[in-house]
Amino acid sequence: MQLESASLTDNGGRPRNEDAFGEWASERLYYCAIADGAGGHGGGDVAARIVVDTSLADLRFLTVDELPPDGERLKRALLHAHENIMEEQGRGGEVADMRSTGLLFAIDRDRRTAAWAHCGDTRLYYFRGGVLDARTKDHSVVQEMMDAHLVSAEDARHHPRRNILLSALGTREGAEIASTGGTREVLAHDVLLLCTDGLWGYVDDASMIDSLAHATSSADWLNRMATQVRDTAPPGNDNFTALAIWVGGL
Repeated sequence: MQLESASLTDNGGRPRNEDAFGEWASERLYYCAIADGAGGHGGGDVAARIVVDTSLADLRFLTVDELPPDGERLKRALLHAHENIMEEQGRGGEVADMRSTGLLFAIDRDRRTAAWAHCGDTRLYYFRGGVLDARTKDHSVVQEMMDAHLVSAEDARHHPRRNILLSALGTREGAEIASTGGTREVLAHDVLLLCTDGLWGYVDDASMIDSLAHATSSADWLNRMATQVRDTAPPGNDNFTALAIWVGGL
């Protein structure tokens, strides 16, 4: 299975980037992770880096019995990151209240399967045949309002409470982590996007699909969406980070 991946991260209108991302690959396995340190709580960049480093390290040495990696195994890796953030909070100071979203994705090339797990509002989009086939659901106040049909998807994008999370890694009350549970079959030419809210807040589903249709590579696709953010976001906009994975022939 051939995979083409690209990534980008941008401070946006902020002096400090509190997003983090990373990838790891072997001949058989491919993992990537992305995190967004919770704004306004100090140490967000530290928390985000803990999420990425811990979760990727957790998956590097899976046993044969743990393959292919499924959603529940990825969920445990994010829970490990949550525990490490809680431990680091004990140092006090600016990291005492740090928190982060987290999204972890895995592909098993031999089994042709994918799985993911997430906490917060950092999203995964799964495109198949040029259309959106699956997307993670945010752990947020506005998502609950959407589920209750109190606001539309478009209104939710600009709602004043859009950034209020109901779950984050490092929350003392515990972190809610969602996952695929098992695995999902990967088909040739599937496309994945992992991104923080600094990107999806200004690039809606239709724009993602349109830019994908015109993109010549995964990097070109990301650059097209980043340009849209820079052209439409207001001054002081949030950091934005994205990872794109294009599946080639199987």
